[in-house]
Amino acid sequence: MLGLGCTVDVSQLGEQVRRPVGVLLALICQFVIMPLVAFLLALAFSLDDVAAMAVLLCGCCPGGNLSNILSLLMHGDMNLSIIMTISSTLLALVLMPLCLWIYSRAWINTPVVNLMPFGAIILTLCSTLIPIGLGVLLRYRNTRVADIVLKVSLWSLLVTLLLLLLLTGALLGPELLSSLPPSVYVVALLMPLCGYAAGYGLAVLFELPPASRRSVSLETGCQNVQLCTAILKLAFPPQLMGGMYVFPLLYALFQAAEAGVFILAYRTYRRKVLHKEEPAGGGQDTGITYQRFEDDEDFESSYGAVTSSGPNTITLDPCPPHPTPV
Repeated sequence: MLGLGCTVDVSQLGEQVRRPVGVLLALICQFVIMPLVAFLLALAFSLDDVAAMAVLLCGCCPGGNLSNILSLLMHGDMNLSIIMTISSTLLALVLMPLCLWIYSRAWINTPVVNLMPFGAIILTLCSTLIPIGLGVLLRYRNTRVADIVLKVSLWSLLVTLLLLLLLTGALLGPELLSSLPPSVYVVALLMPLCGYAAGYGLAVLFELPPASRRSVSLETGCQNVQLCTAILKLAFPPQLMGGMYVFPLLYALFQAAEAGVFILAYRTYRRKVLHKEEPAGGGQDTGITYQRFEDDEDFESSYGAVTSSGPNTITLDPCPPHPTPV
């Protein structure tokens, strides 16, 4: 999260604050779309009370940190992605218990909001906001050091996630995974897909640019599975939940795998169809500058005229020589 904070430009962050589109999108995506998707999937597949509660908890969680990493890999709007993550975590203090109370009426008679551990939500909030703030400050103070921290944090997080998945799979064993009904696996597969699709459609409705659409899509489908696991452990006894403790892990596996397919397809399309390569030198300054002229501004035209015949083609047409006086 420190490295992700290093991607935030203070000037662009101020623009997001002045135009709170990110906050509105976070509210709609995380506390309208995803809880409704989880509720409808639980009803459609006739999940029992315990499985439905695990699915609802995951659907009502705020956006996860993984969405920021995926948005970075997919050339998304990092400022919008982080603003949405921060906003959804803040809003979760009130809206997450409210959503759980509303949607759990179909299965549980006891208000689940009384079992909600607010300490876990506040801890997640602090663990997200503090390192992001330090990263923003580091980017503002020293851009070169911020670039180094960003690269190191990205690779270290990817390696850590890979090791975590391997160790978790080895420790859980096939016995626990085989105890889950097939419908739970189908819900864990469909839920991120529905989130990605609904988030992209919402971004198109808001007429956002392509980079922002990709960020909103990833932010919608990626949930804070760490928070979901903490709530399942703190609020419910193990005898009640049983194997449903692993549902957040299943969701994390499917959301990462599906996003990985999208990232691979996007990068292939970018390279093969659009013929765009990764910027050399990590976006270093090339020394090329330009100046924009107003339509009514006079400028020297003796050097020729510049014409553009395409998005990637600029031609300099020299002026004809002055006629020789007779």
